[in-house]
Amino acid sequence: MMHASTPTESPLLQNKHFARPAVFQPENLLRETRRQKSLPSGSVPMVCVLDPDGDIVAHLLQSHEAERDPVWACYHTSLYRFERGRMTFGIIGCAVGGPFAVLLAEQLFVSGCELLISITSAGQIVPVRTPPYFVLIEKALRDEGASHHYLPPAKYASLLPEVRAPLVAALSQFRPAVELGAAWTTDAPYRETAEAIEFARTEGVLAVEMEAASLYAFAQAKQKPVVCFAHITNRMGVSEGDFEKGEADGTVASLRLIEAVAQRWGDRPS
Repeated sequence: MMHASTPTESPLLQNKHFARPAVFQPENLLRETRRQKSLPSGSVPMVCVLDPDGDIVAHLLQSHEAERDPVWACYHTSLYRFERGRMTFGIIGCAVGGPFAVLLAEQLFVSGCELLISITSAGQIVPVRTPPYFVLIEKALRDEGASHHYLPPAKYASLLPEVRAPLVAALSQFRPAVELGAAWTTDAPYRETAEAIEFARTEGVLAVEMEAASLYAFAQAKQKPVVCFAHITNRMGVSEGDFEKGEADGTVASLRLIEAVAQRWGDRPS
């Protein structure tokens, strides 16, 4: 006869030492990757983009606007360079989920990145308008794992104030308008129950996605500029005809948004 085990606190919240340095450092992994693959030294572009859906990367490659970066020393991904408004960007596609996004953020910031932008497809929680549209994620509900390795337990991880301030003014001129608000970051999209969705709605959360809380916790802990956008494209597939992203799978608007953010970041007072 099987007996229920005694409940214990999750290991996710135990044995964390936030002020202590990690043994395994991203520089070390990149060093060994470069050695094993005989890659040249060099830096990635100052502004880099995570594209979890992969649509932006696919669009840039199909239109011959991007080329593979030869110095990106990562075992798991390819980084592509492209230009917009006389600026050079780096972009990585299909970086889905908080742990993977943070792994790449760690590696990008020791490789020359100075601003990281994430634009991810997201499900609508509070229906502020008809999808598709963008939300600048100001804070993210920490219903995932990676953030708890970077920050002590708390309900939200937030966009750094010094990153938010210059962007809000710039985005007030962007069309279509960008909403500002909270997101719910989950590790398990197929476990978004009606009860969990209702809780997020009572919190005033606008969207559910899979990366922002992890990336913002990394950004807070390491004091790195990271900005996350939710591209609201669906109502979690509860009706047919969902997941429409707009022109060219939403890439036209996404690229305009990336350019607007990068230009404002470059123009900010030093």
